[in-house]
Amino acid sequence: MNNRKINKQDALDYHSQGRPGKIKVVPTKNTKTQRDLSLAYSPGVAEPCLAIKDNPEDVYKYTAKGNLVAVISNGTAVLGLGDIGPEAGKPVMEGKGVLFKIFADIDVFDIELNAKGVEEFITVVKALEPTFGGINLEDIKAPECFEIEKRLKAELKIPVMHDDQHGTAIISAAALINALELVDKKIEEVRIVVNGAGAAAIACAKLYIELGASKANILMLDSKGIINTSRSGLDEMKQEFIIDTPLNTLEEALVNADVFIGLSKAGVLNADMVKSMADKPIVFAMANPDPEITWEDAIAARPEVIMATGRSDYPNQVNNVLGFPFIFRGALDVRATTINEAMKMAAVRALAAMAKEPVPDMVMLAYGEKNLSFGPQYIIPKPLDPRLLTTVAPAVAKAAMESGVARQPITDWEKYDHELQARLGLDNYIVRVLYNKARKEPRKVVFAEADNVKVLKAAQIVKDEGIAHPILLGDERKINQLLKDNKIDLKDAVIIDPRSEDMTETRNRFGELFFEKRQRKGFNMYEAKKIMRERNYFGCMMVETGEADALISGLTRNYPDTIRPALEIIGMEESVKKVAGMYIILRPQGPLFLADTTVNLNPTAEELADITLLTAKEVRQFNIEPRIAMLSYSNFGSSTTPEARMVAQAYEMVKKKEPGLIVDGEIQASLAFNKEVLKDSYPNSPLIDGEVNTLIFPNLAAGNIAYNLLMEVGGFEVIGPVLLGLKKPVHILQLGSSVRQICNMVAMAVMDAQVKCK
Repeated sequence: MNNRKINKQDALDYHSQGRPGKIKVVPTKNTKTQRDLSLAYSPGVAEPCLAIKDNPEDVYKYTAKGNLVAVISNGTAVLGLGDIGPEAGKPVMEGKGVLFKIFADIDVFDIELNAKGVEEFITVVKALEPTFGGINLEDIKAPECFEIEKRLKAELKIPVMHDDQHGTAIISAAALINALELVDKKIEEVRIVVNGAGAAAIACAKLYIELGASKANILMLDSKGIINTSRSGLDEMKQEFIIDTPLNTLEEALVNADVFIGLSKAGVLNADMVKSMADKPIVFAMANPDPEITWEDAIAARPEVIMATGRSDYPNQVNNVLGFPFIFRGALDVRATTINEAMKMAAVRALAAMAKEPVPDMVMLAYGEKNLSFGPQYIIPKPLDPRLLTTVAPAVAKAAMESGVARQPITDWEKYDHELQARLGLDNYIVRVLYNKARKEPRKVVFAEADNVKVLKAAQIVKDEGIAHPILLGDERKINQLLKDNKIDLKDAVIIDPRSEDMTETRNRFGELFFEKRQRKGFNMYEAKKIMRERNYFGCMMVETGEADALISGLTRNYPDTIRPALEIIGMEESVKKVAGMYIILRPQGPLFLADTTVNLNPTAEELADITLLTAKEVRQFNIEPRIAMLSYSNFGSSTTPEARMVAQAYEMVKKKEPGLIVDGEIQASLAFNKEVLKDSYPNSPLIDGEVNTLIFPNLAAGNIAYNLLMEVGGFEVIGPVLLGLKKPVHILQLGSSVRQICNMVAMAVMDAQVKCK
């Protein structure tokens, strides 16, 4: 089990450094001129105020209410931390707001109430109704949460949902539908054991009954055992699940049970209990952070078991993020007055059906899977599947309309689908793809500058994340002192000092191999062995000999000094004449790949064509079809200067070598992104039918200036520079890269190694 360690200080730094917290409010209209401000506030703001006074529904037309959800908690049941208070719960509520935004483009104000009493809590939330389009209740302890949600749903005219109850219920119900189909059992007949009697457990049981499960076939347990007729002092919600049975313990309950639903604590379910279950058992061990039984133990006990957990490092993750962003998205988009049972059931059915559809390549790439399809290890969609927004939200919206709670029905579903796709923020997707794919098959990565604190911090992160096995090059005493001084835990990492006496034999061996490559290219035997004292040469030779899979360097050294050893030792791929450098710009509308940004000063037409084909090959590694604009200061022959003609000639060479590639040039950058003008002026361009995602620059100056402007002025996060064309992965950091950027490059190097170092 991959228990990713989170360093306490790293967690505190993440939330405190820069602007404290994780969220901020930004204007959505121009506010630059005095006229803008007069429209935004006084006197112009009076007009929408009066319009809303005359027609209160216009609040959705003139304000952000229709896309604004309140995440509200009193901090009485925060994660696994319990009653820690509203202030201590605020980081969690901010985090929930982040998930709403990145998965469904819903804006959130988090509101932490100093109100433990039911009446006080309800009174405050009811007073907030004019501000919000929906209310997400969060981390409120049972049994109060049941009464609070019930009352608010009845008394407010906007959607209200307590996600701790219904989120797990909805996702697990979808998984249960599919699991029962795979084992050929009917929900009306199966015996279900629910271990846990909190908000989520009771909501799960109720939803299963809505799906057809018999209440008589459900045994629910709390910390004192089975909720049966011999028990007294049970609250109203538990009383609903009292059953007449002599059984008292979990062990007794599981004999011949078909389904185990765990919402309790780690370790309460053992292998013998799983063995006692009925044929083809279903086990949903959803306690967090560790399940009631591990995946390995459950499979060892019953190989045919269908297993789900709340963890991301095993198949079938029951994760609330599969539900709440998209349920609220659908509810908001039809201005639903509530989230009713029909809408929740629509989400269940949509999730269950989606798991049976072919899985897009981009999702399999994100999780490092080669053949992901409906079956025992894929009964619910993956949380990073971008189809969730366009599948669940419309299902919820339709259910709201059909059940009569939608105030603004959708009439054009094709248009709505386009609107949802436009909301998908893809700037984080590439990073998720990198990390998930790297985590599936981690590789040995050499850090040539391990005597640097940022490098060591990055090495710890990628090690703890299960992305890479770090090999640290440098003075061992200095590295260990830096580790100690900065409380960095890398005690198991390999540390090698290429200059030490212990490495004499290895240096000589590497030197002899290097001499074979360079003996008539400026090196004699003595020089070949001596240069192995340099960490970049030593590290590249480790990659060349297979003693490591990739090398990361360049944080403190000039680019040419770092790339030279890679070219001399590892060399270029077959048919590659020149390496190139590429940056990945992470934008909300999707990644933008830029080349060449770091290597070739003034490429010839043939070299530019090769750079284009190299870049296209790398883009496809992300399961993205490259749509390439070969840039110039001219458009399709509008200039006859040598610079413009060079790009046009390179374009012709690219089309000749790879006719199916979507590419056009020479073209100005502005025209490449303006499809309307492009369509009017050059209707035959292949770039009209989709968004450009790859830019090829005519020279190093143009590419380098462009990516620096996008990074520093545009504020985009970047990954790079990615070195293209080498036989094996060597990636050169930008001078002064952050820890995050180093980690991204390590993930990139590991992904490359998975392909190149087979």
